[in-house]
Amino acid sequence: MRNPPSPPGALSRRALLTGTAAAAGLGLAGCGSITGGIGGGTTVKQWNLLAGSDGAIMTTMHEQFMEETGVDLKATTFAWGTPFYTKLVMGASGGNAADVATIHLSRLQSLSPSTLLDAIEIDELVDAGLDPEDFTPDIWDRCFSDDRLYAVPLDTHALVNYYNRTICEQAGVLNPDGTLLETHGVEEYFDLLRAVKDVTGEYGTSLDTNAGWRQFWAWYRQQDGEWIFHEDGFELDDDKALNAIDTMWRMADEGLCPRISDGGATAANFENGAGGLVQVGNWEITRFRAFNEAQGLDFSMTEMPDFFGNRRTQGDCHAFVLPRHNSWNADVRKATVDYVAFMLQNSFQWGAGAGHTPAYLPVTDSPEYQDLEPNAEYSGVVDNVQFDPDVWFAGSAARLPDEVGRVFAGVYSGANDPETALAAIKDVAQTMVELPNPID
Repeated sequence: MRNPPSPPGALSRRALLTGTAAAAGLGLAGCGSITGGIGGGTTVKQWNLLAGSDGAIMTTMHEQFMEETGVDLKATTFAWGTPFYTKLVMGASGGNAADVATIHLSRLQSLSPSTLLDAIEIDELVDAGLDPEDFTPDIWDRCFSDDRLYAVPLDTHALVNYYNRTICEQAGVLNPDGTLLETHGVEEYFDLLRAVKDVTGEYGTSLDTNAGWRQFWAWYRQQDGEWIFHEDGFELDDDKALNAIDTMWRMADEGLCPRISDGGATAANFENGAGGLVQVGNWEITRFRAFNEAQGLDFSMTEMPDFFGNRRTQGDCHAFVLPRHNSWNADVRKATVDYVAFMLQNSFQWGAGAGHTPAYLPVTDSPEYQDLEPNAEYSGVVDNVQFDPDVWFAGSAARLPDEVGRVFAGVYSGANDPETALAAIKDVAQTMVELPNPID
């Protein structure tokens, strides 16, 4: 859950942290080099769940870090999802996991920070050249548990809207500068998809019907919908949930998107022109760039369309955490925090290559990043990303989005009408509530 507001007359956490940095006289907002490096002879162990093109870019950044600092970084990549989090929990439980790990920020609370992670002191970050003011407040606040900092965000990755410029130009849905027309409301966007479908002859947009949680959460949150869990049950706005599910149903029923499409088919539909648009994560930029180089695909990207009055979208952050240690070597601890600072201060290449939007604002706001195409066109996603419900069974690679997603796959296929789907996801949620938290 979000942290409650400060009582009248009290300093907010953000003000307090800003004051800490100012008092130290070290409010460093620029993208400089890390300060006070340890040098050779120090080893830092890092665990992550990033493979493929993401992993290759991170490996390059790791090599640069070692070259510039002399620190020996031992990075290990584990299988994405449950295998990684199981390994992290087991290692942290024994106090002998990695020195630093890359997680999804949506999973922070499920890791029981006060018992499985070590808190990060603000002064440590300031000494390494980072300033709390250099992060979007909503994302920064999610890095805390019980008023202690346990994570530092690297990026924002979210559901975005890719579009084929060639097809969209033929459909008449581009602005004079070649960007996609901005629509407002479901009907305007459906009109846009109809125009695109007239050109492709198949679909307006492609999307992963097995990952319907992403669309549902984006459209539900655009209506200010809340899904609040408590000990015995939950609170869900049925009318807003039905609006979101009905949007899925209508889109598929009219043939504006596929009825059945997994991740590979979803991307292929966009590459082969079956769909002039595709709603997938911003990390797919690497695949589409490779296809463009091989066969030609004039594409760009923008944020989630405004369906219900804004452009909120489902998403998450990769973030760095320090697994619990029985004891820390002072040099290793400093080198570990320096590593975190280095990765943020050099995250331009992470954003440019992997498509993720850097969480570190001096990078995202820089002229170099704002000139980066198509990344700058969807950089506003940092302000619009909506995290999954803050409960142990939600978040990236967790059970709630996976099991609810199966229900939504039935909506796209036509097997579940919206009312049936709503009842089914509420049954799933109640089952989740009644399960014991394995970390507890």
